Amino acid sequence: MKFSVGIIGATGYIGTPYRSEIREATTVAEIVALCARRRDRLEAAGQQDGAALITHDWREVVEHPDVNLVLVATPDALHYEPVLACAAAKKHLFCEKPVGKDAGQAYRMWAAYSETGLGHFVPFWTRYFQVFRRAREIVLEGTLGEIRAIVYRWHNPRPDSMPHTWRDDASLSSAGSIADVGSHAYDTIRWVTGYDARRVLAHADVMTPLKPDLGSIDLTEALEWGREHSVEESPSQCRATAFDYADIAMEFKNGAAGSLVLSHVPFVRKGLAPELELHGTLASLAVDRVTGTITLARPDEDVQVLETVIESSGNRFASVVFPAIQERATGSACEHPGLDDGWQVQVFTDAALRSAQRGEWVDLAEIEEESVGTRG
Repeated sequence: MKFSVGIIGATGYIGTPYRSEIREATTVAEIVALCARRRDRLEAAGQQDGAALITHDWREVVEHPDVNLVLVATPDALHYEPVLACAAAKKHLFCEKPVGKDAGQAYRMWAAYSETGLGHFVPFWTRYFQVFRRAREIVLEGTLGEIRAIVYRWHNPRPDSMPHTWRDDASLSSAGSIADVGSHAYDTIRWVTGYDARRVLAHADVMTPLKPDLGSIDLTEALEWGREHSVEESPSQCRATAFDYADIAMEFKNGAAGSLVLSHVPFVRKGLAPELELHGTLASLAVDRVTGTITLARPDEDVQVLETVIESSGNRFASVVFPAIQERATGSACEHPGLDDGWQVQVFTDAALRSAQRGEWVDLAEIEEESVGTRG
C-alpha cells in the first residue's frame, strides 16, 4: 500500500517535523493535502511538500478523494471531530496523543475505528527508545521477578521566559502536563511491565510564574522567543490554567505500588536521577534515558551498570508508522500503539486529573465506565 497523506495541523511544532519524515519516505508515501491556520506557513509548506491541496478547513483534507491516511496534529481539544470524520470517510489515521479532550472522546474514537478494518496509530514514541526496549526485554526474561514498586520521573523543563501557548490553556489541553508527558510515561509503564493501574492519588498545580502573553503562537515560536527575551520584555503576562506539575501515587491491579512525577516547570531539571526505576522480588532496574544506562541491583551484590544503550535515529514513519498502519489494515497482529492504547492511557490521565481536583483516590474503573457509557 502507498499512503496518500493529508495532515491537519501541518505547520506547527509537531506537524512540521512529521512532514519532513513523510517527505523522505518517497517509496511508501506522498503528501497530498495540508491544513493549517496561518496562510504564510501553509503556502510555504504546500510548495515544500508538493501538496495538491492547501486549506484552512480540515474537512477538505478528510474528504479529499486521493487521501487515504490522515494525520491529526492539532491541539488536544480539536482532535475529536476530525477523527470521527476520518472513520466515517474510511481513512486510515495517525492521531497525536492525548487522543481526545477526555476519556469519553477517546473511547468514541476507538469505538469508531475498532471494527472498520482501518489502520490507526498513536505516537507513544517512548516505546521506540532502545533503552526502554532493552528494559522491557529484561523484564520479560524474569530477571526482576515480580515487580512490586515503580518510580517514574518525567521532567521536561521549559524556559521560565517561554510565552503562553495552547498547552498552558486548560480549555485546549487535555490535562496539562498530566496528559502531555504523563500519557507517554504511563504508556511506557504499561508496555514495559504489562501492569495497569487500579487507582491513583494526585497532587497537581500550576507552579510556573506569570508567562509572557504574545497571543496565538506555537511552541516553536515560544521557545525561540524565550531564548532571546525575558518575561519583563513582554507587553503583557498571564498565568497558565493547565497544570504544569503533578505528583501521582499509583496502585496497580496486581498490588504493586508506583510513583509518577511529571513536570514542565523551569526549576525541576532532568538528569539527576534515572527516569524509571523498577523494583522486583529478585532485583531492581534503573533506566536512564539521558545517559542510556541500564543499572541492575540485586540483594547482597554491588550495583552494576548492566549496559549502556546507544540510541539510533531514523525515519519513524518509514520504520514504524506506515508498517503499523499497514499491519492493522490487513488484520495482522500489531504490537504498535493505536486508539485502544490511547483510550486506556486517557482513562489514567483523566483519573489523575480528577484526583487532583478532588484531593482523593480515584479508581480508573470509574473513568472507564463513564467513558464507555458515553458511546452513541
